[in-house]
Amino acid sequence: MTEVKSFLSDLDDAVARGTAESRKRALWHATDLLIAGRYSDDEIWTFGEVIGRLADEIEVAARAQLAKRLATFDNAPINIIHKLAFDDSIDVAGPVLRESEQLDDNALIANATTKSQSHLLAISQRKSIGETVTDVLVARGDQDVVNSVASNAGARFSDFGFLHMVKRAEGDSILAEQLGLRRDIPRRVFQQLIAKASEDVKRRLERERPGIVDQIQTSVTDVTGALQSKFGPVSRSYFVAKRLVATQHQQGNLNENSISGYARSHRFEEVTIGLSLLCSLPADVIERALADKNREMLLVLAKALDFSWQTTMSLLFLGAKDHRITAQDLNDLEREFDRLNLETSRSVLKFYQRRKDAAATESRAETAAGA
Repeated sequence: MTEVKSFLSDLDDAVARGTAESRKRALWHATDLLIAGRYSDDEIWTFGEVIGRLADEIEVAARAQLAKRLATFDNAPINIIHKLAFDDSIDVAGPVLRESEQLDDNALIANATTKSQSHLLAISQRKSIGETVTDVLVARGDQDVVNSVASNAGARFSDFGFLHMVKRAEGDSILAEQLGLRRDIPRRVFQQLIAKASEDVKRRLERERPGIVDQIQTSVTDVTGALQSKFGPVSRSYFVAKRLVATQHQQGNLNENSISGYARSHRFEEVTIGLSLLCSLPADVIERALADKNREMLLVLAKALDFSWQTTMSLLFLGAKDHRITAQDLNDLEREFDRLNLETSRSVLKFYQRRKDAAATESRAETAAGA
């Protein structure tokens, strides 16, 4: 270690008194020694100090060449990697931002927050990108950056990241399609994306991802697609419950407290009718949400109504088989409910309502045509 430091010190002194050409030769000599050898952390750091000083004295083209050599070198000095990553020239910073594993999320966030769009684009092309980094990219990046990170299978997104991209995808068919094709997009976010996408994008996504589109379409049944269950609207008790709850609604007394009370008392019909009125959705859609093993739609509806977790939990138990839910499943559902965004959930509810209205219009048109 002492010999390496002494050599680098002598090299540093020689460079200080040398010409531009001698500094460049010294840079490549030091770089070759670094890549070829095996050194301690302190020695690597010292290499970084010397190489960094030399890099300050050379033109952009040579720094870019240095960046390419060190970008994929696992033992590259962190200090020089950071210096190169924050270089104003994208020719220098780009290779390191795209490929170096020496840059942690904090460094990438700092870079994405302060540097140019070209720097952000380079970060968006990394093999893997964490959620905290993509949050910055989708918020600060231009169209090229956002499209790039959306098409990067190695990028991971937070709920904020997904929702921000859905917002930016309005009017951007390329981004909407790239986002819709991601396998990790939550279904509730996909629903909102579909609700706002152009007809061309919808058709392409239906071809590419028929499974998830079919799930959404079956979750939002049309007005005439009644779900016949033991609690179905054909029973006499249903009409009694409908008269009671409708009156309550007309008087302005139908609210979270009354829904919660009905749910805790296992009054399925009153809950179905009450949620139907509050959500402006057909009762059979509400029944499907309550009975569906995939509880996502029920969670979205409850969040859209701004219900508390306690009320939502009562609804989950009401629709569960034998009114039982395991502790683990309940914890998972609570976490999912907490992650839901109120504004987003209301957008999804509007999507359900529009599909219901469209189905009703189509049904009336078919009836008129057959008359």
